[in-house]
Amino acid sequence: MTSNKRIVLSSDHAAIAMRQAIAEHITAKGWEAVDIGPTSPESTHYPTHGEAAAKRVASGDCALGIILCGTGQGIMMAANKVKGIRCGVCSDEFSARMIRQHNNANILSIGARVVGESLAMSIVDAFLESEFEGGRHGTRVDMITAIEG
Repeated sequence: MTSNKRIVLSSDHAAIAMRQAIAEHITAKGWEAVDIGPTSPESTHYPTHGEAAAKRVASGDCALGIILCGTGQGIMMAANKVKGIRCGVCSDEFSARMIRQHNNANILSIGARVVGESLAMSIVDAFLESEFEGGRHGTRVDMITAIEG
């Protein structure tokens, strides 16, 4: 596991409560939560929050990121536009493990209107407890990186 124990968290207005619960959950597990998301329920724009979190991971300030919006899809799309980011949206533990083990994902996206809080915590745990396997998966991740140019 990385020595950098910082995880950036962000969301739009649709996922504030779940993001804050995840921050408490990962802090209890020994991670440092860097919560940069909004705290008031006024409508916000998920691309702004996805990009901000992705830049924290891409710069090395944070080892990993967890981002949320209503479906997890839009904020994931925005995060993936930042060079060096591999973000996947997950609604189950298996997918969360696989995006780390096979795709070396550095950001997890969750849909706060798709999964309940208990399942979200299990998804987060699966993501954080998994490690990249390398090997043939490394070749494929290198191919993804090459697409960035």
